[in-house]
Amino acid sequence: MPATSPYRSVKRISRRDGVVSEGLRDSPEEVAVAFSYGGTTHAVMMATPADLEDFAVGFSLTEGIISSVSQIDAVDVLETGQGFDVQVSLFDEQADALRSRRRHMAGPVGCGLCGIESIEQALRPIPDVSHCDLKVSADDLVAAMDALHEAQPFFRQTRAVHGCGFYIPGEGLQAAREDVGRHNALDKLAGAVLRSGGTGSAGVVVVTSRISVEMVQKAAILGSGILAAVSAPTALAIETAERAGMTLVALVRGDDMEIFTRSDRVLVD
Repeated sequence: MPATSPYRSVKRISRRDGVVSEGLRDSPEEVAVAFSYGGTTHAVMMATPADLEDFAVGFSLTEGIISSVSQIDAVDVLETGQGFDVQVSLFDEQADALRSRRRHMAGPVGCGLCGIESIEQALRPIPDVSHCDLKVSADDLVAAMDALHEAQPFFRQTRAVHGCGFYIPGEGLQAAREDVGRHNALDKLAGAVLRSGGTGSAGVVVVTSRISVEMVQKAAILGSGILAAVSAPTALAIETAERAGMTLVALVRGDDMEIFTRSDRVLVD
């Protein structure tokens, strides 16, 4: 991958405790990242230019383009001057399936119902993770969140990025990824877990953001039965986690936390 810093120093004027001063502050980069399959751009995301190979794999998984990292032949990251073009080469069978899906989605633009596909995709069914037999203690979740905070160098430098981590009780934090977008960070984490040969069902996904429905969807697609966050969930995220059989833990701050779904997986005593 081209060497590009995920942040840069910018000038700023600060006023603190009544004192005004000039200085520098590190701000995260936010660049266009295009995902191309078979030479055709599939999506363009605004993201932090770090761990883009992981991002490509995780995005491909959570968007349903692949179901296994073995379906990807190669990932090439090219700097374009205005951003990055991440070219994902799929093996023939998966490439054919993607081309077929594109043809199915193509249609007249004046039908008046073309937004239906997007709505259905936004509220798409997600994998059932109710079979996940992982159980954790409250102390495990506290340790997972603490470990994630320690594994966020970009956040410490900028105070402006989200973090996601994958924690296995008894083994510790296996991976952590950061991005200006919380969904991007989770895609990067999913890619890191897959590329390391791990499985989502073995651990807990921990995030530093609020829990939206898309975060639940992505964690379930990774296969994790437990999602924990420092902030609160939306009502739809709770409903979706309930349907998926996922344990949703939020507001993990210090020793405090709130469990919204499948509390049987968390030993709180």
